[in-house]
Amino acid sequence: MVALLGPRQSGKTTLARKFAASGALPFDASLAYFDLEDPRQIERLVNARLALEPLRGLVVVDEVQRRPDLFPLLRVLADREGTPARFLILGSASRDLIRQSSESLAGRIHFIDLTPFSLEEAGAESVDALWIRGGFPPSFLAESDQISWDWRANYIRTFLERDVPELGIRVPPLTLRRFWMMLAHYHGQLFNASEIGKNLGVAHTTVARYLDILTGTLMVRALPPWLENIGKRQIKTPKI
Repeated sequence: MVALLGPRQSGKTTLARKFAASGALPFDASLAYFDLEDPRQIERLVNARLALEPLRGLVVVDEVQRRPDLFPLLRVLADREGTPARFLILGSASRDLIRQSSESLAGRIHFIDLTPFSLEEAGAESVDALWIRGGFPPSFLAESDQISWDWRANYIRTFLERDVPELGIRVPPLTLRRFWMMLAHYHGQLFNASEIGKNLGVAHTTVARYLDILTGTLMVRALPPWLENIGKRQIKTPKI
């Protein structure tokens, strides 16, 4: 079993469909692809075992974090003798997905993180466009800077108002947006939770929780400090 993790609109579904179309594993798209944001696909999994057990070859489950109850069943199906089916599960980098998979699929699953376009992928000649537009394909490949800007504005709003609450996280969208904007000023610098907390009017522990939310959804990357002496307990600040 393979879990492809990444933020929304980073290309997970496109990559999965192209892999399925390559014929690397037998694949019947009409039967073996489940998009858990499609009501019709959700209905197919009302009785998940009845729907999944007869399938052979490659089975793709998209946005699997919406159905954490599937993980125990996937473990049973992955353990069948002869391995009649292989599972490719896609998730929007939620910590729920990682936690559930770690508990029930340990030793049976491999994680792959899919990020937006990197400079290596975009090419050195596109460094300015990549820096301004970001690496999300719909933004980077937009016909104009204005279209790219509008897409990013809508993406951020949807992420804060819909995606974060769907993960069971209860933080006011406006508060998280303010934190995100403040965090941008620390790009490439040490993370100062106390300073940000003072400006936001919250405790530094709350600020650390906000950072966990954004790193857990791959919107922010925290670079851990280098520790020379791992035998000695050290607490150091990451870079953002």
